[in-house]
Amino acid sequence: MKRHEALIPFSREHHDALILSRLIQKGAPVYRGLPTRIKEKADYALELFSVKLKEHFTAEEKMLALINTSDKELLLLFNEIRAEHVLLEHQFISLQTAQALEEKLDKLGRDLEQHIRKEERVLFELIQERCSEDVLEKIKMIIH
Repeated sequence: MKRHEALIPFSREHHDALILSRLIQKGAPVYRGLPTRIKEKADYALELFSVKLKEHFTAEEKMLALINTSDKELLLLFNEIRAEHVLLEHQFISLQTAQALEEKLDKLGRDLEQHIRKEERVLFELIQERCSEDVLEKIKMIIH
């Protein structure tokens, strides 16, 4: 399904986050211009989180607040997304003091990838199906 223009900026940011998710997983290919050592990957992940992803999570949660939560399926999904944001934030922050850093990065990378795929394949599809054009216009204003 084609992405509604209100959701395109979120999807573009997801692209960058997916690259990060792959970069920090075990066995990741070398990405030109990106870190290759474990500690450098952790530092890069923390920087990207503090500069972009934290703000992205906030924007997504503002978007979710605009949507009618009388739809039980959407409400359940919103609660899952919010809980995953909290979990991911804790995982990012824990990188600062983590033992077994490579394993922590790998888990974070897998969790982040799974989260983004859920938003793209499930959440955004439901939003496009069930939200009015008025709500989609309000969503557009959040990130633009």
